[in-house]
This record gives sequence, C-alpha cells and structure tokens, in this order.
Amino acid sequence: MYHITMPSDRLQPRERLMQLGAEQLSNQELLAILLRTGTKKEPVLALSQSILAQLGSLADFQDLSLQELQAIPGIGLAKSTEIKAMLELAKRIQAADYNRSEQIMGSQQVARKMMSEIGRKKQEHLIVLYLDTQNRIMEQRTLFIGTVRRSVAEPREILHYACKNMATSLILVHNHPSGTVSPSENDLLFTEKLKRSCDDMGLVLLDHLIIGHRDYYSFREESDVL
Repeated sequence: MYHITMPSDRLQPRERLMQLGAEQLSNQELLAILLRTGTKKEPVLALSQSILAQLGSLADFQDLSLQELQAIPGIGLAKSTEIKAMLELAKRIQAADYNRSEQIMGSQQVARKMMSEIGRKKQEHLIVLYLDTQNRIMEQRTLFIGTVRRSVAEPREILHYACKNMATSLILVHNHPSGTVSPSENDLLFTEKLKRSCDDMGLVLLDHLIIGHRDYYSFREESDVL
C-alpha cells in the first residue's frame, strides 16, 4: 500500500492552504481561492495574476467600488460582492482586535488606525473614540458622514455618548477628502469649543486628528490648543 505525494508547488491553492497554511500562500493564490473559478480564456490562477497586475498594490482593492471591480475582466457581480464583503470583514476584524487589545499611547498610533479606515473616503467622516481610565477604547462612534461641501458637528452630541459610556477622555477624528491635513479655521474654532465643553464636563479631550490619505495633523502635537 503506498501513496504519491505531490510537490507543494504543484498543488492547487486550496490544497496548498490545507497543507501549508494560509500564511504561506502568495497574493495570487489567496485571490484565486476567493475567485474560485476562472474564465473561458483564463484559468483562475492566471485570472488572479491578471487582476493583481492591474493594481498598484493590494491596498488599492479597498478603494474600488462594486462597479469598478466589475469593470475588471473576469470579475462579475457575484465575485465583486464577495470581494467587497471579504475586505469589509477583514477591516472589522482588525478594528475589533485593535479595540480589544490596544491601549492608546499616542496620536501616531491612532492616526495609523484611522488612516486605514477613513483616509481615502470621498466624504468627510466625523468619528469619536471614547476611552476609559486606562486609555482603552470603550466605543468608536461615527457621528457624522457629510459631503465635501458640508459637515456638521456639535459638542452636545459628542458629550452625550461620552456620558453614556462613562468615558474619562476622548479623541476626535475627521478626514479631509482632499487629502490635505492642514486645519481650517473652522477646525480650529470647533476644537477650542469642544475643549471648553469637555473641561466643563470634567472630560479630557486628548486630541483632534485630521486624517489624510497618508498623513495626519494632530492638534495636540502641532498646536497649543490642547
């Protein structure tokens, strides 16, 4: 009784994953598993390589809409929705793990997290991180999503959820869809207004971060407002 063992480099992606583990697979192989099938012209591994060749990096996947994904030859409606679902689930897993285990030690740490979440958003997002006495995130709440022309924020709503969470401090975050992170006059005035409101409530406004594509601005690091 005997069996033949195939060299690992000749196995299909699913078999390689089962034999070697997902971390040993290439980007091409992982994408091929998600796509499952190729086209009449290309097998699935060739298709996945073709798709990856059209992207600058894997990070570009998260910027593609359903319509843009479907415009790539070989990706239809079903595959595009599966890819978007996979990307969103991966982002949520990363965020949940971060919130569960990470203690906020500085603005750069928060900025890296938020750049991955909202740095490339086309609309302005206003997010507040509510922290406990150990600087752990109790809640991350998106309070507003606006257009590039209009954004709305009021201290009373921000402080409402601070009280609801019994938070001791908070970090305000919003993105600039333009990618530039220089604070506007409104950003400065609102930060001063929120700081006064937090002081009155016995809360600490740790920082106000403005997030861009690859950069950020910290009021705590770069101004004397906080």
